[in-house]
Amino acid sequence: CDWSSDVVLFRSDRVLASRSRASSSSQNHAAAQLMELRPEYRYANSADKDPLPTFLPAGEAKRLVTYLSAVRPGRAAAGQAWQEVRNRAGVALMLGAGITPGEVRALELHDAVIDGGRAKGVPWKLRIQGHASSPARETPLAPWAGQLLAYWLGIRSEQGIPGEVLFPSTRSGKVWSKVSQYNATKEVLQAAGIDDIEGGSFRLRHTFALRQLRRGKAPGEVAKWLGVIDPAVMARYQRVVPAPVDVV
Repeated sequence: CDWSSDVVLFRSDRVLASRSRASSSSQNHAAAQLMELRPEYRYANSADKDPLPTFLPAGEAKRLVTYLSAVRPGRAAAGQAWQEVRNRAGVALMLGAGITPGEVRALELHDAVIDGGRAKGVPWKLRIQGHASSPARETPLAPWAGQLLAYWLGIRSEQGIPGEVLFPSTRSGKVWSKVSQYNATKEVLQAAGIDDIEGGSFRLRHTFALRQLRRGKAPGEVAKWLGVIDPAVMARYQRVVPAPVDVV
């Protein structure tokens, strides 16, 4: 038996294994350095780097407001079907009051507050019913959205729609379904020329929140309007506001 050959082979294996470990260690170190340079990896486990809220840039928001408002009395599109007015008014409340799609569907006639407003017959705030993840609250309504809501209330009355649901699905007063409202909102955003409609309903809510913060409203006040009880939600909004942000 040639023991010397076995010793040589054993030493060769040890050298190769050592080089392999060194190479692997070098590659791991390089990968770690690369990951340190990439924020999406560096902050992957950091609570401070949760995904930031998406919102409509000022140009898109203005375009949407113009499109929604075109259905009001005296505008070119004032003769549209009642469902079209309902759809636009529903979208207007998400952008102009920061409420969620579910809250839009749950609104009743008495939730549109008219008394005490500056313009006669025009709603200026909304009462939002409380639910499991959000307390009952009131939230202000942008003047342009209030005008559109007032027009919808007139159309709803003219149609003789029964019941207390603010935005019914049918002329019989049936509740607006989640799927039907989602499709209606999608169609409105597409017709308004909004490029990215994914997450559209909540992008409207985020745009409202960021606009209020940019106008100097206290985070606690905005949180009440939104029905937000999780501090982390407002923290994400506040991380956007100090940076240059273009919201209408």
